Amino acid sequence: MSSPQVPQHGRPPLHVVQVTGGRNVRVLAHVRSLAAGMTARGVRVTVCAPHGTDRDHGFTAAGARFVALSGRTDAETVRVLRAVCADADVVHAHGLRGGAPAALALCGRGRAPLVVTWHARAQAAGVRGRLVRLLERRVVRSARVVLATTSDLVDRARRHGARDARLTPVSLAVPPTGPRGAAAGAEEDRDKLRADLGVTGRPLVLAVGRLVPRRGHATLLTASRAWRRLDPPPLLAVVGEGPERQALQHRIEAEELPVRLLGRRDDAPELLAAADVVVLPARWEGRAAVAQEALRAGVPLVATAVGGLPELVGEGALLVPYGDADALAEAVTGLLADPGRRRRLAEAGRAQAATWPSEDETVAQTLGVYDELVPGR
Repeated sequence: MSSPQVPQHGRPPLHVVQVTGGRNVRVLAHVRSLAAGMTARGVRVTVCAPHGTDRDHGFTAAGARFVALSGRTDAETVRVLRAVCADADVVHAHGLRGGAPAALALCGRGRAPLVVTWHARAQAAGVRGRLVRLLERRVVRSARVVLATTSDLVDRARRHGARDARLTPVSLAVPPTGPRGAAAGAEEDRDKLRADLGVTGRPLVLAVGRLVPRRGHATLLTASRAWRRLDPPPLLAVVGEGPERQALQHRIEAEELPVRLLGRRDDAPELLAAADVVVLPARWEGRAAVAQEALRAGVPLVATAVGGLPELVGEGALLVPYGDADALAEAVTGLLADPGRRRRLAEAGRAQAATWPSEDETVAQTLGVYDELVPGR
């Protein structure tokens, strides 16, 4: 562990304000990790996030002060942030929904430097897409440093005029019981879970993600046609909910596909550990949590070669082009037919996961950025 940020004699501790305007679970977990690591090093941390998120993510339990952002109006959010940030040494916003109000709150001379972490790429198109791009430019140009989770986001920030854009891998918290969770370690629990899904004696292919077009489920259903010819045919189980559910269910029934839509599940880590292959067919992903969980758990992963996935998984997963159902079907079929290949890919995945930064290293890297912006602290 890196040394604590002990304040110099006679100086108050560094005050960092973490701002996020959305409810993305992975972003909130990252903010909580930063808050816990920084307070442990003697940094004073204030987290500004939507109402109710402290209950679910425990910012105050991590030692931070929590300020709820009601989100009733943009002007009110900016007013709250301006008051909270009045004595901040650094303001660190996450995503556009955190970065935009933070940039407005910090307008004027004598304000704290703004750091923005860009976790994902906006998927909007048309008029809304143009407005989003204008907002992106305003936010990245307001920031002293933009920390992007993938190389393509670094390039995008630079094209938008960022003064300083850097790659910053964001670690995924590993539960104390290990990457598979407490229940997944027992073989009998795994067998019972598979039996409950109806996959005794047949392979289980798992996908996890919200049921929206950009997640690639339509391509995944097309690929599953090829798996009907296998003996025994695998079951494709899809964890997640969303507006595409009805259309996907209609296709499953009309085409008699070997697919089950499981909806929201609290046991997604256990399902993942019970799978023979995990698939991630999305149009774009950054440091996808499901990819990290699969590699850490030693479950073979087939994913699309998009966004930050190639640099995240390295040689630890099979990558296929986005939207190519034939390539996706062939990759999964090849793995199911070759246990040795699955074993080697699982080993490569664990080796790749071992190269990712820990939570402690992520905190230390972030504090290093703050030190550059607030020298002498």
